[in-house]
Amino acid sequence: MRPNRNTNNKKKIINDPVYGFISLPNDIIFDLIEHPFYQRLRRIKQLGMSHLVYPGALHTRFHHALGATHLMMKAIDTLRRKGHEITEEEETGALIAILLHDIGHGPFSHTLEHDIVKSINHEQISSLFMERLSKEFDGALDLALKIFEDRYDKSFLHQLVSSQLDMDRMDYLNRDSFYTGVSEGVIGSDRIIAMLDVKNNQLVVEEKGVYSIEKFLVARRLMYWQVYMHKTVVSSEVMLTNILRRAKQLIQNGTDLFASPSFSLFLKNDFTLNDFQSKPELLNEFANLDDNDILGAVKVWQNCDDTVLGELSKQLINRQLFKIEIKEAPFSEERINKEKQKIKDHLNISEEDSNYFIQTDVLRNNAYNEQKETINLLMKNGDVIDVSKAADNLNIHALSSPVEKYFICYPQSNRV
Repeated sequence: MRPNRNTNNKKKIINDPVYGFISLPNDIIFDLIEHPFYQRLRRIKQLGMSHLVYPGALHTRFHHALGATHLMMKAIDTLRRKGHEITEEEETGALIAILLHDIGHGPFSHTLEHDIVKSINHEQISSLFMERLSKEFDGALDLALKIFEDRYDKSFLHQLVSSQLDMDRMDYLNRDSFYTGVSEGVIGSDRIIAMLDVKNNQLVVEEKGVYSIEKFLVARRLMYWQVYMHKTVVSSEVMLTNILRRAKQLIQNGTDLFASPSFSLFLKNDFTLNDFQSKPELLNEFANLDDNDILGAVKVWQNCDDTVLGELSKQLINRQLFKIEIKEAPFSEERINKEKQKIKDHLNISEEDSNYFIQTDVLRNNAYNEQKETINLLMKNGDVIDVSKAADNLNIHALSSPVEKYFICYPQSNRV
């Protein structure tokens, strides 16, 4: 059944706090934004739990996808001015691909990505949404899906959607910097986009844009340490993840817990990609999930009979977050066991249940991954080289080395 589409003027102008006035280029972009699948992104925070550290970080995936679409329009204009043929159909396909690139995110974005469902990531769910929408819109998203999945012959269009220098990263660095107030994340997106070109069907950057790329990579590394991997953000994400895992364990063992109908379905089952492919109705249930389902349940779970779930829920709702320590080497078993014992003694819980109150893991920050995919410079003589191999760019080469830090988090002493 085709959606009931608004027949009014669809070339709207949106006042975006990051870029100013941005326009919607054609009718189908408007229609997709109006669709309930996309409107759901208004209810999913872009930065998960980061608002507990940066109170202004309440922006949503809805904001971000619109901003990335705006940047895609500018990038396509740049490439056309430099003589590269991009048809109207290809432009629309690329715009739809970036508009919907995050439509598969679940509640709290990356925080619960591997716990709401199993062995399926948000990109795969985005593909499923695009397939469904393409059927609703009589095949109008088929090219967008090919571009999104890198099955279209113009590979540079996919790189504008997903690469180490894509419109997704360009927007989220600027936008997350704006809403958190962390100025180190500001990048010269206009300058970088103006320097984009295509050589041998691959996206490249003109040689004179190398220092803008260096600033972009430095900004990315700083934003990871200061925002995405801020120790208090990590602590809150551990707590929310453990709350969900405990709730799943309880409900799958027969305990009756409050949850919205769709959330309850995902708590009772560990759905995989095969399940989504064989049961199309699952996508509709997933589309019903947003941050509100999780928060509403956690508020109620504060008063449940299970000590583990009740304590974790109370502490998260009241921002009584786990203490977290970070260092260069792994924490010893002796240290871990010491913290576990405190928890067991205070709450009178088992060894197994104490694991929900302590977490050790490693944080990895890799601003530029040379092994995965390179950012290429187009030199004045026509050569194409990896940006990290360019002369006078030792900083970029250094940024390609991953930095690892180990953490341990546990309840603060006055709360256990």
